[in-house]
Amino acid sequence: MKPLLEIRDLAKAFSVPGKSGDKANLLQAVDGVSLEIAAGETLGLVGESGCGKSTLARLVLGLTPADRGEVLYRGTDLCFLSPRQIRPYRRQIQMIFQDPFSSLNPRMTVGETLAEPMLIHSLCSAKERPQKVEKLLNQVGLDAAAAARYPHEFSGGQRQRISIARALAVEPELIVADEPVSALDLSVQAQILNLLREIQGQHNLSYLFIAHDLAVVEHVSDRVAVMYLGKIVETAPADELYRQPRHPYTEALLAAIPQPDPNLAGRPAPLKGEVPSPLNPPSGCSFHPRCRYASQICQQQEPALNQLGNNHQTACHHSDKVGQSLPQST
Repeated sequence: MKPLLEIRDLAKAFSVPGKSGDKANLLQAVDGVSLEIAAGETLGLVGESGCGKSTLARLVLGLTPADRGEVLYRGTDLCFLSPRQIRPYRRQIQMIFQDPFSSLNPRMTVGETLAEPMLIHSLCSAKERPQKVEKLLNQVGLDAAAAARYPHEFSGGQRQRISIARALAVEPELIVADEPVSALDLSVQAQILNLLREIQGQHNLSYLFIAHDLAVVEHVSDRVAVMYLGKIVETAPADELYRQPRHPYTEALLAAIPQPDPNLAGRPAPLKGEVPSPLNPPSGCSFHPRCRYASQICQQQEPALNQLGNNHQTACHHSDKVGQSLPQST
């Protein structure tokens, strides 16, 4: 069965001006990423800030042009379609942004915001739009009176519910959620995550769920991909990745999750050093300056993303050593 979305060797670099008189430098934000998402599946994409997650999201949606690679939606490459050719696919792939306040037009009422995509895609008549707007608001836990109000009149969690309703307005098949709960309080995060899972079941949606917090991704993802300096370093089914990571970066991210159980065994030492500059990435494995397992081969040879079985892939020369010292219940 073909995946709903397939990303092949996707890459994007940005030109960064140098000092006065110097040549511009290239920042490789996304470097040869390949991923698949099946119908009805949630793929969690995690990594530290600046690793290229949001750039990848913009490449998938065509908001940023790719330097190379393919974004195949039901077998059609979206990367080099004209604006007219890609318009029908805009309806099928929607996005939920991190900051709902800046992504909602402050001069439009909520009702106008939700009706606008229906008008653009000619989904219903003007007479039907108010009923559809009310239905969308009910789906995300807001009452019909919200349609007459403006974004600034709502809390952060309510604004994110409006953003979710806007994404649902055109009946998409895939939603790219870029850090959709990171700006919200913990209690509100749980409500939004539960809402996303609920509407996924109702509409058979697929998600590309982007976050920097593995604890958040665990509750919504079927599979997880870990990104570091523009590359995918590990992918696996969610339960397997959390139980047995095979890349040291994934191990470090899992070890950083707060554990409320005082009976858990010791944890690996925290990561040393800072994230290397993408303008001057390390030779070999880009993670080796911070890796507790690094050896000479890691400095000289970049590891390929190898298949370990059970749809588990990792790019590490020492994957057999990883994950042995994560906290275990006693």
